[in-house]
Amino acid sequence: MDGVRKVILGAAIAGSMLVGGVGGAVLYGATTLTASAATNPTPTPAATAPSGKFVPNETAAHEATESAAREAQENAGQVPTVP
Repeated sequence: MDGVRKVILGAAIAGSMLVGGVGGAVLYGATTLTASAATNPTPTPAATAPSGKFVPNETAAHEATESAAREAQENAGQVPTVP
């Protein structure tokens, strides 16, 4: 082979490697973005405190089973934190 053919062949090989590399990177980037967009769950809103006034359960069956500390919290209008 003469020198001109070697240069042309080298340029063709380098060009095809460059085009293939760029094409592969573009395809890889597109599939990665699509996969991550499909698998990321949507964020759930943070839990908020319930609105309104606490209303205790004053039925006789419930009152018979609750502790004095719980009854005191209910009487104070607080949401009970003790069993």
